[in-house]
Amino acid sequence: MKFAQILYKNSLYLFIAATLSLLLTGCSSAPQKSYHVKSHSQHSKILKIAKKQVGKPYRYGGRSPKTGFDCSGLVQYSYKMAGISVPRTTQQLYNAARPVKRKHLQAGDLVFFRIDRGKISHVGLYIGNSKFIHAPSSGKQVNIASLNNHYWRKHFSRGGRL
Repeated sequence: MKFAQILYKNSLYLFIAATLSLLLTGCSSAPQKSYHVKSHSQHSKILKIAKKQVGKPYRYGGRSPKTGFDCSGLVQYSYKMAGISVPRTTQQLYNAARPVKRKHLQAGDLVFFRIDRGKISHVGLYIGNSKFIHAPSSGKQVNIASLNNHYWRKHFSRGGRL
């Protein structure tokens, strides 16, 4: 009888622990926010703002024309100036965007690249005709590049639509 009581108590303890764990985990994850551009004119405005940044210096952590941009800073700034709030980091943008295959990219979509140890580490804004605008890396400036370039083709992961 003593063995049955111990087994019952342990089973009850495991049930309570598992239930609490499930409840607490569910509460700790915030609902995924949706960032959707609603119109073609918003995409056009975002791209127009981004194109005005061509020639601005790359700066790690940068997110303004005065100090320079990193890749996700350029995306966030362009959207912000068009009145749309989007996540700050490349990984957050990747997680928030609906996946788009390369052949289905539209002007205003995001393009994501796996450069740093195979993880998503670079983002740009697709402008059409296999071209995108981005802030490439230290010592360089915001520029327009081609997805057909061997380097970018090799590292391309997918497109994304907000």
